[in-house]
Amino acid sequence: MRATLREKMIAVCDEKIAKKGPDVGLSFYAFFANKNDNPELLMEAAEWWIREHELDHFEKATKIRKLVQQPETTTDV
Repeated sequence: MRATLREKMIAVCDEKIAKKGPDVGLSFYAFFANKNDNPELLMEAAEWWIREHELDHFEKATKIRKLVQQPETTTDV
């Protein structure tokens, strides 16, 4: 996962948790605007969410933040 996507996911999780508490759920769509202006990045997030981690459509933001923060090779395209 590229570093910019990782940083965005952590920031969104932090924001959602701060506003709605630790039990708030979200999907990978939460990291993008309603307009599909970056399909490559959206597909990267979907691949990470669905294929790599086999997550449900909605997951707790705390779980996602923990997964995203785990060490992993990052790229920035």
